[in-house]
Amino acid sequence: MKPTDDQHIAEPGLVVLDITGGDEDTVRAVMTALEEGWATSGIGSVRRDPGEPGVRARIYADVLRPGREAPQP
Repeated sequence: MKPTDDQHIAEPGLVVLDITGGDEDTVRAVMTALEEGWATSGIGSVRRDPGEPGVRARIYADVLRPGREAPQP
């Protein structure tokens, strides 16, 4: 994965999450759960690195903004 740069975490509440799991379905389920609670970059691509166990994905999130499942006032 590309390195995280200053723009990715320029403000309080912004995070970059690198997710590693045993299979694509598990990693996608985690990204979906994160998307429900926080404003995120959405369900990203999942990749497999040769010689490395499992699959990987990256998601960007703003933990100060609610996700798509947040109740409406």
